[in-house]
Amino acid sequence: MIDARVTRPLWCGVLLATWCFVASAGDDPSFSFDDRPAVRDFEHPSWFKSSFLDLREDIAEVIEQGKRGIMVYFGQENCAYCEALIKVNFGQEDISKYTQHHFDVIELNIWGSREVTDLEGKQYTERDFAIFHDTNFTPSILFYDLDGKLVLRLRGYYPPYRFRAALEYVADGHYKNESFRDYLARADPPPKFDVGELNEQEFFLPPPHMLDRSRIRAQRPLVVFFEQRDCHACDVLHSDPVSDEEVRLLLHDFDAVQVDMWSDDPVITPRGHKLSIVDWSRELEIVYAPTLVFFDEAGREVMRIGSVVQVYRLGRVLEYVANRGYESGLTYQQWHGRLRQR
Repeated sequence: MIDARVTRPLWCGVLLATWCFVASAGDDPSFSFDDRPAVRDFEHPSWFKSSFLDLREDIAEVIEQGKRGIMVYFGQENCAYCEALIKVNFGQEDISKYTQHHFDVIELNIWGSREVTDLEGKQYTERDFAIFHDTNFTPSILFYDLDGKLVLRLRGYYPPYRFRAALEYVADGHYKNESFRDYLARADPPPKFDVGELNEQEFFLPPPHMLDRSRIRAQRPLVVFFEQRDCHACDVLHSDPVSDEEVRLLLHDFDAVQVDMWSDDPVITPRGHKLSIVDWSRELEIVYAPTLVFFDEAGREVMRIGSVVQVYRLGRVLEYVANRGYESGLTYQQWHGRLRQR
């Protein structure tokens, strides 16, 4: 079980070192799965709570049990990223035990029709509750503390080392004193020296980055790659999804910029503000490297991918933004669902 007593979280010590060893071998299932549509065979753990979907009752029960909160998990059938969460993350004994010890996990289907009562007593279908919480990607997880406060939201699949950090961040109450970004930076400080370079691509616009679109509308949408040096997940993004021929063709419809999320270099943001890149990253609450943030031609953020992404999902998100699917009023999941039905 993870020892919550240590000052520096254990996930960034022995567990992170173990992850780095596995990842360097090139066969880490956290990053190597195929996310194309397919029938997938996985079941949720038997220890997920059988809930009546009244979150007020669920909070009351975890208080009685001496746990730290509840996790509301949004998933769907045949989701490759949900399968990775269940098989890879919860397949690791320390994560499974730690989660069961501190949380009750309540599973919702983003397309489901069961009735959910939230902590204010409002009622939704599962589908409407997912839309209300802007659940663009599955899996997504909402962490609620014992006061019924939403203290952390994970959108998309996080590999085990980051998922452990999220569990500790909530269970140990760090959210009371610092943001998840600051917690991660304190526990696992960013590289202070140039340990390797960022992955260069011919389609990235060179600095200085004058990204202001607030005064003069741009011709194309913008995607900003927030990355960091010495970043295995960034390397995987560039070696697989970004190297895919279809993805590269779709990226040609975008202005694309790459920044080091910890850099002090200046940037003019899409909304016209002059900041250092690290301050812009903090303002946007970037917690995962790489994170791709998409802006429309007027500089408004449309959506972001701040979790593990493979070829199929990346391609469809690029289509959604380039085709202005968001202007239809459909979430990405709704738009993608209609796309698959054609």
